[in-house]
Amino acid sequence: MNPVSRVRAAYARVTEVDRPEVWITLRDREDVLTEATALEERLAAGASLPLAGLVVAVKDNIDVAGLPTTAGCPAFAYLPDTTATAVARLVDAGALVLGKTNLDQFATGLVGTRSPHGAVRNALDPAKVSGGSSSGSAVAVALGITDLGVGTDTAGSGRVPAAFNGLVGVKPTLGLVPTTGVVPACRSYDCVTVFATTLALAQTAVATMTGPDPADPRSRAWPTDVRLSAGPNPVVAVPRDEDLAPLSPDARRAFATVVERLKTAGASTVTVDVSDMLEAATLLYEGTLVAERHAAVGAFVDSHPDDVDPTVRTIIGAAAEHSARDHVADLERLDQHRSRAAHTLAGTVALLLPTAPEHPTRAEVAADPIGVNRRLGTYTNLVNLLDLAAVAVPGGVADGGPFGVSIVTRAFDDQVAFDVAALLTGEQADGPYPDTGTDLVVFGAHLRGQPLNPQLTALGARYSGDVRTAPEYRMVAVHGPPDKPGIVHTGPEGGAALPGERWVLSPAALGRFLAALPAPMSLGPITLADGDAALGFHCDHATALSCEDITHFGGWLHYLAR
Repeated sequence: MNPVSRVRAAYARVTEVDRPEVWITLRDREDVLTEATALEERLAAGASLPLAGLVVAVKDNIDVAGLPTTAGCPAFAYLPDTTATAVARLVDAGALVLGKTNLDQFATGLVGTRSPHGAVRNALDPAKVSGGSSSGSAVAVALGITDLGVGTDTAGSGRVPAAFNGLVGVKPTLGLVPTTGVVPACRSYDCVTVFATTLALAQTAVATMTGPDPADPRSRAWPTDVRLSAGPNPVVAVPRDEDLAPLSPDARRAFATVVERLKTAGASTVTVDVSDMLEAATLLYEGTLVAERHAAVGAFVDSHPDDVDPTVRTIIGAAAEHSARDHVADLERLDQHRSRAAHTLAGTVALLLPTAPEHPTRAEVAADPIGVNRRLGTYTNLVNLLDLAAVAVPGGVADGGPFGVSIVTRAFDDQVAFDVAALLTGEQADGPYPDTGTDLVVFGAHLRGQPLNPQLTALGARYSGDVRTAPEYRMVAVHGPPDKPGIVHTGPEGGAALPGERWVLSPAALGRFLAALPAPMSLGPITLADGDAALGFHCDHATALSCEDITHFGGWLHYLAR
């Protein structure tokens, strides 16, 4: 669908679903159509825009130039001159902002009901909550109004609404997506998140928003040793039965089914004790870390008590009562929890958790607004506090509605989370995220299924396709152990196009790989059949002269099958 047609369809859908509580500011249709027309002209001129014509809903605690930012509180409103960095990157990639969406006021809540603009009803069952605080952005996507929803996540606000509305929700490693232009909730644990109906689109959007921003002192760059793949047969941690006690019997059955699906898709699982991680989750609201909420907007709340949702006012007001001494003690406790979490996850690539323990009705939240909200963060609060990443995906049905699970990984293992999530969604995960790796082509013992391939997968290398060399190389058999091929450059005369595989590694992984490379092998550029060049194994000519020439077999695997 071209950009103009997509915008027209979005506004038609807004009218069709009649959910005014989703929006705080819906842009004028003609203004967005004008932008869509200009976008089509850019595309016609040859512009390459990965998100061209996709329509985006932006949570109203994130700045969009010219649109008021209210954080769900009209008295707090201001008009920003500059669009938040994350959103600006989406727009630069061709996305069109439809408007600003409703939220739990000041991003304080996981329910989507704490707003003067009304509770955002669930997209699938209006009697139930939508989840929050990124309620409007999630429901806009779930109702088919927009392709992407941009939200924030401090305690689960980018994951709980995904679970409740049958969406993919991505909470990247803290700092990868800058929070410049975002009204802070708890600054140390805030991040920008995205909702989509497919894993591939969610990953593309997050990758587009990623990258350091000098204006955000908490933004982070990728480490040089980032893992770019979950690898074959990934080992995934799952909680003990007692750690799943908050789930209903139906939800426990749904979670068990997801675990079996994961195994069928090629993963293996190991049961771990996550009780300490669940205890860490309580620090966000039951400890002193909530003081960051008062530091963010407490002065406004204290001076405008009648303009603030009563539940939000209670939470933020109480946050001012904690002492600095107690806060330091809680930070030390959190450090200890992080250390124990690393031990818990040792030997695994990810942790599978339910996203939420229940899906309450709006009436249940109204009867117990704080208690229900606290329970919803059981499995999500811990992720930001422990500096982990997470991808939330649909996990079936429980108790008459969508059931969601989250794949939780170590910081910067975001691509690993996408890979494990892809096993559940049945999609082919995009990647790598990030795209800062180096290509390496292999031709023998490092091919998939061959004895040295674990050297690559242990480094987080990612298989990215089969290749052939330009017809300028010959192959010899270098006897081991293990036996392996040597590639010798002959020039355009007398060579052959040899089959191999392309892998991508992080810079540090490539360095470790090269350091362990035995003689007579060396790494150097190899020209491929499509004209590209990539690093690959070379064998020195002196050694090659004493080895059997096996070029005529047509590749290492054919030689082994002789």
